[in-house]
Amino acid sequence: MPVKANQFKSNSFKDDNQPRQPGGRAEKEKEAKKLLPKMPRFDMENGRGVKIAGLFSLLLAIYFLIAFTSYLFTWQEDQSYISSTNGGWHNLATGKTVQEIADTGTPHIAQNWLGKFGALLSNQFIYEWFGVASFLFVFIFFVLGYRLLFKVRLFSLSKTIAYSIFSIVFISTAIGYFHAFIIDYPHFLEGGFGYWSNRLLDAQIGPAGTGGLLVFAALTVLIIAYNIDFKIPSRKEKKVAPITVDEVSPEPVELIDDEIDLPVEWPRGNRVKDIPLSPVNVVKPEPIKQQPLEQTPLYHEPIVLTPTSADKMGTEDDSLPLTIDVNRPLPELSVEKADDLKAQELVNQFGIYDHRLDLATYKFPHLDLLENHGSNKISVNAEELEANKNKIVETLNHYNIEIDKIKATIGPTVTLYEIIPAPGVRISKIKNLEDDIALSLAALGIRIIAPMPGKGTIGIEVPNQHPEMVSMRSILMTEKFQNTTMDLPIALGKTISNEVFIADLAKMPHLLVAGATGQGKSVGINAILVSLLFKKHPAELKFVLVDPKKVELTLFRKIERHFLAKLPDEADAIITDTKKVVNTLNSLCIEMDQRYDLLKDAQVRNLKEYNAKYVNRKISDPEKHRYLPFIVLVIDEFADLMMTAGKEVEVPIARIAQLARAVGIHLVIATQRPSVNIITGTIKANFPSRLAFRVLSKIDSRTILDAGGADQLIGRGDMLFSTGSDLIRLQCAFVDTPEVEAISDFIGNQKGYPTAMLLPEYLGEGETSSPKEYDPDDRDPMFEEAARLIVLHQQGSTSLIQRKMKLGYNRAGRIIDQLEAAGIVGAFEGSKARDVLYPDEYSLERYLETLQKSKD
Repeated sequence: MPVKANQFKSNSFKDDNQPRQPGGRAEKEKEAKKLLPKMPRFDMENGRGVKIAGLFSLLLAIYFLIAFTSYLFTWQEDQSYISSTNGGWHNLATGKTVQEIADTGTPHIAQNWLGKFGALLSNQFIYEWFGVASFLFVFIFFVLGYRLLFKVRLFSLSKTIAYSIFSIVFISTAIGYFHAFIIDYPHFLEGGFGYWSNRLLDAQIGPAGTGGLLVFAALTVLIIAYNIDFKIPSRKEKKVAPITVDEVSPEPVELIDDEIDLPVEWPRGNRVKDIPLSPVNVVKPEPIKQQPLEQTPLYHEPIVLTPTSADKMGTEDDSLPLTIDVNRPLPELSVEKADDLKAQELVNQFGIYDHRLDLATYKFPHLDLLENHGSNKISVNAEELEANKNKIVETLNHYNIEIDKIKATIGPTVTLYEIIPAPGVRISKIKNLEDDIALSLAALGIRIIAPMPGKGTIGIEVPNQHPEMVSMRSILMTEKFQNTTMDLPIALGKTISNEVFIADLAKMPHLLVAGATGQGKSVGINAILVSLLFKKHPAELKFVLVDPKKVELTLFRKIERHFLAKLPDEADAIITDTKKVVNTLNSLCIEMDQRYDLLKDAQVRNLKEYNAKYVNRKISDPEKHRYLPFIVLVIDEFADLMMTAGKEVEVPIARIAQLARAVGIHLVIATQRPSVNIITGTIKANFPSRLAFRVLSKIDSRTILDAGGADQLIGRGDMLFSTGSDLIRLQCAFVDTPEVEAISDFIGNQKGYPTAMLLPEYLGEGETSSPKEYDPDDRDPMFEEAARLIVLHQQGSTSLIQRKMKLGYNRAGRIIDQLEAAGIVGAFEGSKARDVLYPDEYSLERYLETLQKSKD
């Protein structure tokens, strides 16, 4: 038989073994009921009953306020009406009209603004019961209704009811106590309760006892509420002069600028539709300027202490004054004084040493080489702020989390919403709602800071719908960067509050950068390099660039003769070969050791002190010293080096990171794989400053920052900067490839040094130095003297020739190369001293004679 279409539809997907359900009348009625609209349930669980109760309480408060206020003006007429035959509470049930009351001969009707019921209600509460203290019932109903309707906790409900009831009783009784001295009948000021309470108390304890009882009750409540201290200060405490600090208002000042901070505050509440949004104010937070404390100076005139009569022991010697000289000058060393005088004479004769003189015509890059990306204006409107605020508050309300206050601070990429939870709310409860808030906002990059450091708030960072790009030009043109006194200032970008953030690489002292591919890591490296190029002279800064990817740092090839450093005999200053990277790192270790020798000889502790002493000509042997520039080692992809070289790279980097800070060598290491086998514990221990762009997992975030959050970033330059204790969210300054090329061309087209800065030579295992030909005609005039010095000390090192012969580093290096070519010292062996090939001076002299004869 043919199968019908409807039969196929109903039975084709059913199991033949399943029993068929009868489709009777009961099922049809159930299906019909499902189609009918459901009526709302008015119960306490779904919140409708609570809202109705809150609305009724608010209306009751308003009704009481109007009725009580009217009674203050119409109480005489209303009392006459109520005291009449037809004016009491029983008249409400009769339903008589005004005309019927007039026909009965009653001369009075209610004058209250709310009519008959308002007059009866006011008379009952004010005249019969508590007097003017009945106005506190208005306050009770208002607080109760506001709490039930809006879910906003204005005051503690239990404390409000308790203190209000006490105040009603106390005010009524207190007014009745003082009013009894004037009249002796009930009055609407104290009401019937106040009048009869005083009559009862007077009969039992008298007027004096009643007054004392009132004072005792008032003080008891004050102690309970405010914990008042009744301690009387002692005589000694009165004599102590208090130290006061001027209070500084933290309020921001109005500013019209492209660097803006938009704080938006809402009143306390946790309902969505009932928290009004205040107007947006364009303000910029000013740094707090605090007046210094007035205190006694550390050094002052000698103090003369004279004993008092109580301290005298009956002898004449005790009356002698004791003189204490606090200002004891330190002994001045004659040697230091002589060195200072000599340095001053040299400065007067030659002037201060100018380390920029070799490139005196060098011009710093100008801001016209950079472009203005973006509009530098906040694109977040009030509607977006209101919508995000409502969603946050609504989400927290779903989990019964009440909020006292919420404030928004708008940044270029994210907006920070600071909330103050109600007392008793656990911080961890809000912290665990990170994913729920992100779901409600439908946004990527929600981060909760609970609590915010230095504040009593919880921060919720929400990405803007239209993030603003931060251009490098807008950062470098600010007064904060132009007038900075940092040694190595790097402009990283802007904070959440839209403030320019500049860090000092010299104080970090090393920086570890991590982030997934395409999240802005290479742009961040370019921003660091461009910041330093705009601020430092070529004589003050050198870069060692390592680029295993071979394409990222090639833009800086044109500034080789100005800012780059490289190994001797290397054609390319940007290092891409792994083997050369190992040699470069070990060469930097040698440079570090040599710099420490110079610092030791100059008797200073760091590079800044050494250069200051050298510039002011205070170093006793200036010929063997030189001006030391900062050296910044930049490695763009560290993971590739660790995979190919491993320990050969880790050991010198760890050594430089541990020791090189004092001699001005700093590291910037970037990687896209922040795993524990790449960023080892030895490396992390020496890199307290970390810069994290968006990573792919929480494990990577904890590896780079020791905290979560980097996996919640939104990319495109959004980053977290950690200084060990603080975690700051920044939007990285954007510098495009054409801008970097323009800066490199501008610097490279100027006059530079003959070559890049040459690092000390280093030969790895199995390598030999290039053969050096000995030329007798080109040897240094001090060649023989240096040979005798080397053989005498049996130490073939450049630093020995520098110290003993008072020569500069370059000349001493040429002499040691000539000694190697002549066969007097051995080949270079890294950090070790060269081998001396002649054991004594006699054998050396015979060899020198042979060299002289061959020359003749």
